[in-house]
Amino acid sequence: MEEHLRSLTTELRNEKTMNIDSVTTMDIISAINKEDFKVAAAVQEVLPEIETAVEWACESLKKGGRLIYIGAGTSGRLGVLDAVECPPTFSTPPDSVLGIIAGGEKAFVRAVEGAEDKEEFGESDLIDVALTANDTVIGIAASGRTPYVKGALRYARKAGAKAVALSCNNNASITKEADIGIEVVVGPEVLTGSTRMKAATAHKMVLNMISTATMIRLGKVYENLMVDVNVSNQKLKDRAVNIIETVTNADYDQALNTLEKANNQVKPAIVMIKTATDYEKAMELLEKADGDVRKAISIYED
Repeated sequence: MEEHLRSLTTELRNEKTMNIDSVTTMDIISAINKEDFKVAAAVQEVLPEIETAVEWACESLKKGGRLIYIGAGTSGRLGVLDAVECPPTFSTPPDSVLGIIAGGEKAFVRAVEGAEDKEEFGESDLIDVALTANDTVIGIAASGRTPYVKGALRYARKAGAKAVALSCNNNASITKEADIGIEVVVGPEVLTGSTRMKAATAHKMVLNMISTATMIRLGKVYENLMVDVNVSNQKLKDRAVNIIETVTNADYDQALNTLEKANNQVKPAIVMIKTATDYEKAMELLEKADGDVRKAISIYED
């Protein structure tokens, strides 16, 4: 087992940082910065696999299924972070994008020893959320060998769900348990084996891509604006008004008034102003357009 661990790219020593303990602060942070430059290039290499994951996630959400991230430690925390941002950013139901971490919610702030070592724990956590064939599961493990994630992905395929393995090593063990593997090879870390660094940065980039691209494809963005933002506080209400002003060229008072008539929903507010219709007609147009603002306006104009 230990010999296998030492053979992983994520566990190799970085030859460029062998003396990092004896240099200046500027040298330390410069070395970290240079290594971080490699991350985006590594992500670029796996864009085709990320595209597939996005398509599967879109199909799942369209069918009433879910996008589920599952992992242990830092990997699990990254999945939870991405998932919890979807409801406020895109007004998704709280359970449509889920983040599951080995050891449960308490593991988010304090490590739960041994939680990642049992394959059956990954399976049982997916059973607990009633996994179905309509779901897409993304198992995250920088090493690509975490038993918890292996068990989760194996069960996901057994249940008929789409299974995606996200790792930072070539030919990762978890890839063998999945329908597709996204293997972002960022090279040895500045600190040997500290995958909270480049590996975690890469995985955050990938998860951001998957969730954001999925939501764009589902019509939750107009131009490059978050038109499905959940207006749950004053800051977000101000942002919503600004979005409506930007898209429609309405003044502040008209934008605010229309937003309130649209039950604080940005999309129908935009359609109301763009088509000079009321809330009911705007919602009817959006329903015909599957929630896509651009299509809703086009339907009215046709």
